[in-house]
Amino acid sequence: MKKRIDVIAGEESFNNLSRFNELEEMNKTVRVYRDIIASSIKRVDVKARIISLLELLKRHSCKQIGVSYMCKNTIADKLEVSYKTVQRLMKKLEQLGMIRQVPMKRKTDMLQTSNAVLIVPIEDMTDKTTPKESKKCPAIKTTSNSLKQNINNKRNDVPVSQNKVVKSFSKANFIAHWVPERFADLTSCYYNESHTIQELWKVVKQCNRVVNYATSERAFTPQQELVIGIRAFKEFVMKIKQNKKMQNKFGYFNGIVNRLMDKLYFDDSFLKEFR
Repeated sequence: MKKRIDVIAGEESFNNLSRFNELEEMNKTVRVYRDIIASSIKRVDVKARIISLLELLKRHSCKQIGVSYMCKNTIADKLEVSYKTVQRLMKKLEQLGMIRQVPMKRKTDMLQTSNAVLIVPIEDMTDKTTPKESKKCPAIKTTSNSLKQNINNKRNDVPVSQNKVVKSFSKANFIAHWVPERFADLTSCYYNESHTIQELWKVVKQCNRVVNYATSERAFTPQQELVIGIRAFKEFVMKIKQNKKMQNKFGYFNGIVNRLMDKLYFDDSFLKEFR
């Protein structure tokens, strides 16, 4: 049974829903939430998507601080995911007690419109005096710092390299699953936009030409392709540091990858190295 919607969408309503006084206060809250997400969610892709969603909500919650009113279709387009995925991510953030969705209706026809999404202040998420009685998120029973410390202690067997990849994914918002982690880890040191990193890897994939259309066999194996992509990117960075003029960075990177693949295709030592 649907609940009655009492809140009318409008600037006054959004101002009344805001729980923050300053932008920095909201930013600090989001930074704490990012740490909690990074520590408590195991899957790297889900973790990256949730963090990306939280950052997107933050960027669109500056007019009425902490209140966003983007529709889910717009969010899906910006994150390059499906509408259903956005629904699942929103639900997860609500379960964690980090956001709250408020149903809204239009003033013109009184029909339902996009929900207002509230970033919940950290003091409302966890009760510092009696953390075990937290109503927002029963799974979180302590402060963010101690929670992060406890979870890290339980995961001492996690390789350092994996933690490094997690950091790089969070820096680059969300990097698509088809981009190798080693390539994403390297490129995210220089580029923060996931779109840029994905386009760079697309260049590598496109340069690895098909040599047998009957079997779809390509010139290089995925492992060789990754090594070439990393070598090419390192050369690309060196050219940038030398102030090389580039009209199109992807076109220039494409030239580096092509030359490297042409050279290594006839290099028996390189090909034997990965057999």
